[in-house]
Amino acid sequence: MAALFGARVRRLRTAAGLTQAELGDRTHVVSTRITQIERASGAKPTLELARALDVALGADDLLVELWPYVYREAFPDWSRKFMAYSERAVLIRQYAAHVVPGLLQTEPYARAVLSLDVLLDGEEQLAERVAARMGRQGRLSSADRPELCVILDEAVLRRPIGNHGVMRQQLALLLGVAAERHITVQVLPFDQGGHEAMGGSLTILTLPDGSEVAYTEGSDYGQLIEEPAHVNRYKVIYDRLRAAALPPLMSLDMIRSTMEGNYRGANLPSRTERRRLAQEQLQQSGGRQLRGSRRRIPGRRLA
Repeated sequence: MAALFGARVRRLRTAAGLTQAELGDRTHVVSTRITQIERASGAKPTLELARALDVALGADDLLVELWPYVYREAFPDWSRKFMAYSERAVLIRQYAAHVVPGLLQTEPYARAVLSLDVLLDGEEQLAERVAARMGRQGRLSSADRPELCVILDEAVLRRPIGNHGVMRQQLALLLGVAAERHITVQVLPFDQGGHEAMGGSLTILTLPDGSEVAYTEGSDYGQLIEEPAHVNRYKVIYDRLRAAALPPLMSLDMIRSTMEGNYRGANLPSRTERRRLAQEQLQQSGGRQLRGSRRRIPGRRLA
């Protein structure tokens, strides 16, 4: 895809009568960067650069539409294959253990989740990842939209991602999309105890020909399962999770009560404020000083 993107840039540049240096000037990059793109060598183009090239060459969004496929080449083979399957699936069944699935994330929530990656290389890469994730959501409103069944662990609702405003907006979106006929949202409550999918998330895709694949994912790994016997095993696990989860209406009540009870808009105290309050409580009870604090406790000497 990077080679195809580069060939399109070269053809459009030649048709416009521009040199690589002239195109570089118009897009605010050095001419060698244009050479790299046209030869599909070096770093892949960013979304921002794809947009600039599109405007400079009058490509009518052609380059912007190609960019997600170029971006996807940075992922492992199994990950790209899963994305390709997802785009064709007629039924998507997901269990989410930690965060709201990408297809149902708001942009602020997606940004907060993606920014947690310790290998993230700056704001520009973060913006690209957010844009790619938001772009994949377009299929839910397309003519060939799939049926989507999502089971959220209760931890997804309780753990604040971003600030309270971000969480409130995200939970409100879940309440809204659950009203769609092709989307079902259920919550697996804590009181159901342990289960077979506790290690991470699980997705099962049904393709147009009736075949199925499964995908499991943890914090730093992913596995695509295509062998029918193994896929059936994960289907059984998913069915058990769905049976243990709250029915859809009760699930929406839990989402609503969590939103109103936990995320009314009041922010949690900052880390500094929590340390100050804890220190004061320790002082009042005659306790020792918290490590890292410079304040003295009355009546005691620091060694």
